[in-house]
Amino acid sequence: MSDGMVSAGGCAAGEEGSRGPGIDCDEAVHQLYHYLDGELTEERRRQIAFHLDLCEPCSAAAGFEVELRQVIANRCRDRVPDSLIRRIAEALEAERRRAGEAT
Repeated sequence: MSDGMVSAGGCAAGEEGSRGPGIDCDEAVHQLYHYLDGELTEERRRQIAFHLDLCEPCSAAAGFEVELRQVIANRCRDRVPDSLIRRIAEALEAERRRAGEAT
């Protein structure tokens, strides 16, 4: 998702309102991944949640990202065959040996 995907034009969420200062769409989108990962301060999370409650385009973008993460998580549950794990481990060990011989 790019920062230009959501426009701040006409978005009341980014304006200062009766519930305190808000953030604009650009800032909300820029902080979206940190918000979804739980990496923000409580105050910043509240600001973004407030923005998402009032701004349909940003809320839709956040919903899309949540769904995308769920699809990726579900698809990444495939079991890697033991033979592939062994081949990768052997290749890594061979590379370590080559690197050790070169020094």
